[in-house]
Amino acid sequence: MTKRTSAKYKIDRRMGENIWGRAKSPVNRRDYGPGQHGQRRKTKLSDFGIQLRAKQKLKGYYGDLTEKQFRRIYAEAERIKGDTGENLIGLLERRLDAVIYRAKFVPTIFAARQFVNHGHITVNGTRVNIPSYRVKEGDVIAIRDKSKQLAIVLEAVGLVERDVPDYVEVDHSKLTATFTRTPSLADVPYAVQMEPNLVVEFYAKN
Repeated sequence: MTKRTSAKYKIDRRMGENIWGRAKSPVNRRDYGPGQHGQRRKTKLSDFGIQLRAKQKLKGYYGDLTEKQFRRIYAEAERIKGDTGENLIGLLERRLDAVIYRAKFVPTIFAARQFVNHGHITVNGTRVNIPSYRVKEGDVIAIRDKSKQLAIVLEAVGLVERDVPDYVEVDHSKLTATFTRTPSLADVPYAVQMEPNLVVEFYAKN
C-alpha cells in the first residue's frame, strides 16, 4: 500500500467516519480508531476536542493539509468580508487540486495533488503544476492532450459514488471543466457533515 493510500485510510479510521464516501473505506467494516487501543477510544470529547476534530477532518478531507497551509488559508478567510467559516470553505474549494477532484478527473484528492504536480493540467491553456493554485470564477481547467488516456482518468470518470457539483461545469468527452462560482458550505457535496464554524471557534480560542 502506498503512503498516500495508507494516509487516506488512516484519516478515515482516525475520524471514525468515511469522510470521502468511498465504498472501500475501512470505516465501513470497523468504526473504531486505528492501533491496538482503537476500540477503547470512545471517551466523550471536550469542547476543545470537538473543535480540534472538526479542524482535523476538514484538513484531512483536502488531502491532509499541513497546519501551516491550513492556518494560512484560515487567516485569509478571516480577512475577507463575510462569514469566516463560509469563506474558508470557498477558499478550499478554489484550490486547483480540489477542482480536479470535484470534476471527477481523478478518483481521490490525493491523486489530484499528484496529478497537478506531474504537470497534467492546464488552466486557461497554461500548464499549472501547483496543487494549491487558486482558480477564479470562469477559469477553464483541462487535462493536457497527452494525459487524457491515462488509466487513472478513465477510472475516475466512470466513478458512480460521487457526482460533479453544479459550481463546476464539466465536459467529460473533452476532459475540460469550468469553475463557474465559489460555493457556499451548503453547495459542497461532502459525504459527511463538515463544521467550519467549529474551526473558527478553535482558532478564536487557540
